[in-house]
Amino acid sequence: MAVSDSLLELEAESTTQALEQFTLTITAENIVSTDPRFTMDDLKMGDQYKPLRVWFENAQGEKIERAREPRERHISNMTLPYLAFQLYEQQIKQLSLNERLQFPIGKESPDAIEYKGIFYSKKEYQHYSGQNTFATLTYKRSRQGSFVIHCWNIFSTLHLVQECLKRFGNPGDKFELVYREKGSFDAEDEELTNAEEEDGAGEDTTFLNEYSQTLLDSKNIIFRGAPGTGKTYLARQIAADIISEGKTQDFNKLEGDQKRQVEFVQFHPSYDYSDFVEGLRPRINDDGTMGFELQDGIFKKFVDEARKNYEDRQKSGDRIRRESSIKEAMGDFFESVDLGVTPFKTTNGNEFFVTNVDDTRVHVSIPGNQVTGRIIVSLADIETVLADEGQLRKVKDLRRILNTAHNKQEYSYIFVLCNKIKKFMKAPSARFVDQVQDKRYVFIIDEINRGEISKIFGELFFAVDPGYRGERGGVATQYFNLHLDQTKKFYIPRNVYIIGTMNDIDRSVDSFDFAMRRRFRFIELRAQDQIAILDNINDPEVRVQAKQRMTALNRAITGVEDLNENYEIGPAYFLKLDDISFDQLWTDYLEPLLREYVQGLYGEAEIMAKFAKAYGYPDISESALNEEPEN
Repeated sequence: MAVSDSLLELEAESTTQALEQFTLTITAENIVSTDPRFTMDDLKMGDQYKPLRVWFENAQGEKIERAREPRERHISNMTLPYLAFQLYEQQIKQLSLNERLQFPIGKESPDAIEYKGIFYSKKEYQHYSGQNTFATLTYKRSRQGSFVIHCWNIFSTLHLVQECLKRFGNPGDKFELVYREKGSFDAEDEELTNAEEEDGAGEDTTFLNEYSQTLLDSKNIIFRGAPGTGKTYLARQIAADIISEGKTQDFNKLEGDQKRQVEFVQFHPSYDYSDFVEGLRPRINDDGTMGFELQDGIFKKFVDEARKNYEDRQKSGDRIRRESSIKEAMGDFFESVDLGVTPFKTTNGNEFFVTNVDDTRVHVSIPGNQVTGRIIVSLADIETVLADEGQLRKVKDLRRILNTAHNKQEYSYIFVLCNKIKKFMKAPSARFVDQVQDKRYVFIIDEINRGEISKIFGELFFAVDPGYRGERGGVATQYFNLHLDQTKKFYIPRNVYIIGTMNDIDRSVDSFDFAMRRRFRFIELRAQDQIAILDNINDPEVRVQAKQRMTALNRAITGVEDLNENYEIGPAYFLKLDDISFDQLWTDYLEPLLREYVQGLYGEAEIMAKFAKAYGYPDISESALNEEPEN
C-alpha cells in the first residue's frame, strides 16, 4: 500500500469515530440496512455515503474480502462489485451474450432508467448502451479481459450483487457493506480516488501513435530535437489520435467540436502572462470613455472549457436537465431585453438598465446612483441563484444561496433579474439525458523555450504539475482580487494534456526554467528516427532521393568536430520538395541554415563544400573545393 493511502486511511479512521456507522446486508432474498433512512427506491442517496468495509460471508460463517490489485484503493465505491466479480468471475464468463446484456446492474429509483449489462470492454459498453464511459467500473479478469459495468456510488450496483447471489450463490450466502455519511475530510480522499480511476482511463483504446499513451500517462511532455524533425507535426498527430480515440492521426479529419479540444500557441520573447493566463485589456465604456477590463488569456479560456466538461460529466441527468432549462430561460430573457432601454426597478424603487451581456457578465447601468453609476453582475451567480431550490423572497436570501456573510451591492440587481428570468423558465424536459461525454483536451505550445517561462506561467507552475491536477492544486491568479467569484481558485483538470516543442540549438534554451523542467517529460526526436515523414512526398523517386540525401547530409554534419546530432537537418524540410527542386531546397533553405551553424568555425568554406557534396549539390561543392583555404 502507498504511504499516501496509509495516511488517508489513518486520518479517515479518526474521522470515522465521530460519525455513525451503518451495515447493509445483501442476500438473494432481501437488501436491508441498519440505517432507517435507507430505501431501495432512492439509491441516489449513496452519493452521501462513504464505504468503510466490504466482505462476503457464507452460511458457515467463512468470510472473504477483496483481493486488491496493485494501485487499487483499500476501499472505494467499486469494492463491492469488485468482490462480486472476484467470486463469480467464472460463472459470469459462461453467460451468453444476451444474458450478459440483460444482467441487472442498478436502478436509482422506480421511475429511473434501469442499468443493465456486463460488457467485455468500454467499446462494447458504448456500442450496446449508447452511453459514455465516465460512470463505469472496469474489473480486470484473472487471466485476460475485463468486465465493464455502470457504477456511480456505493449503492449503484446493489442489484448486480443481489442478482449474482440469486444465480450463483448458495443458501445463506450474503454480502456485508459497512458505511457512514461523508465528512469534510472525504472531499480530498474522493478526489484522489477519482484521479486514480481517471489515470486508468483509455486502457481499452489502441492508439495509432506510439507517443499518445505516453502523453496520457505523463500529462505534460516536451519534444526536443534538431530543427525540422517534425516535432510540431507529431504534436498535432498525437492530439488527433487522442481526441479521436485512436481513429485518426490527421488533425484535419477531426470534426468541428473535436478540433475545439485542441489549442495551439507559439511562444516568443514578447509573450507574457496577460496573453497566456489573464490580464487587463482596454475597452470602451457605455458612455464612450476608455476603461480596462480583465480578460482571460488563451490558456485560461482553454482550461475553463476543459474544466466545464470535467465538472459537468460528474453531474446527474436530473441536474443536467435543470441547468439546461435555466440556461435556456436566461437566454430567452436577455434576448427579450432591449439593452440600455428596457427599465428595471429594485425593491427600493431604484431604476436600472442592462446595457450589455457577455459570456460571463451582465453590465448594469444605474442612472440615479451618483456614487456608482455602473456595476457588473456575474452570470454564474445568477445561475447559482436560479438553481437553488429554496425560496427567493427577499434580497437577504442571496446570502444563504451565494454563501456570504453580508449583502453585496449587486444582490439587489441579481434579485430582480432572477425573478424576471424565472418567468421564462419551463419545466425541465422529462426525456432521458445522458451524462456529458468525457473528453480530453490537448494544448500544444510550439517553441516553448523561446518565451520567458516564469513570466508566462507565473503561479501556474504549481497547477501544471501532474501531481496537483484538480481542485487540490487550485491557485489564486495574479488578478484574483478582480474576479467576480472569489470563492473559486483556478485549477487545471486532469483531462488537460500539454505538449511542448523546442529546438535544442535555439540560443534561448538555456533560459528554460528549471522549476518547469521537472514538471515535463522530455523526449528527444532524432532526424533519422523521423525519416518516415518523407513517405508523405508525392513523387516516389523524389521520396527515395530525399531519404538518401538527408541521411548523407546529416552524416556529414555530425562528422564536424564542433557539431553534433542537435544540428542535423530534419525530414520536415524535405517535404517542400513537392513544390520546389532539390537545388532550390539547398540554396533557399538548407544552405543559409548550415552557414549559421558553421559561422566562426575554422575552414567554413571547406565544411560547407563537404555539406553540399554530401547533399548532392555539385556546383557549389566543386567551386568551394577549388578555393585555397584562408590562412
